[in-house]
Amino acid sequence: MNIKDTPESWETVSTRRPFEGAKTSVNSDMVRMPDGSTVRRDYQVHPGSVCVLALDTAGRVLVLSQYRHPVGRRLWELPAGLLDVPGENPLHGAQRELFEEAYVKADDWRVLTDYYASPGGSDEAVRVFLARGVSEAEGERYAESGSEEADMQVDWVPLEELVRGVLAGELGNSGLVVGVLSLAAALAAEGGADALRPATAPWPARPYEV
Repeated sequence: MNIKDTPESWETVSTRRPFEGAKTSVNSDMVRMPDGSTVRRDYQVHPGSVCVLALDTAGRVLVLSQYRHPVGRRLWELPAGLLDVPGENPLHGAQRELFEEAYVKADDWRVLTDYYASPGGSDEAVRVFLARGVSEAEGERYAESGSEEADMQVDWVPLEELVRGVLAGELGNSGLVVGVLSLAAALAAEGGADALRPATAPWPARPYEV
């Protein structure tokens, strides 16, 4: 069986934008259904995101602990960020986030997985990279832009411990969950991580220039 997502677009009769934020917005579309009726679909318009699963030679993953106000919890996460520039190469965005949030660089980059964060209510597409050959970055360290970044805790945690935490319901950040389980599956498959897609693999959800 060849199961894969396919492009499809139902007619949008009208569109309003009741909210315009600094980074994201909300669209309110009237969409024509297959039976000819129309329904309203409200959703977040998002520029897209990247996550980085940085893996060292000891099998440990770089994670960050950060307070997330909407859910009222401090979550362990992978380094991640928005693709602020339209058409930006996601690899460049991922390299930037790894440097800014953890002051780390990597020699080997591959696409671990792509996913939609919440397709029922947002068009946010996320690309998760696997970064290996990691070391401390060079050059001037990024100055934190706010109290949230300054409050982040950085740690290296064994992959198997993160897998255990995800399956136990103790770790719930979507990027971390998807990244950790994807890496565990990749390592167990034929070819291991070396069989993953190259870092510049096409991304139909967010086309970019190489």
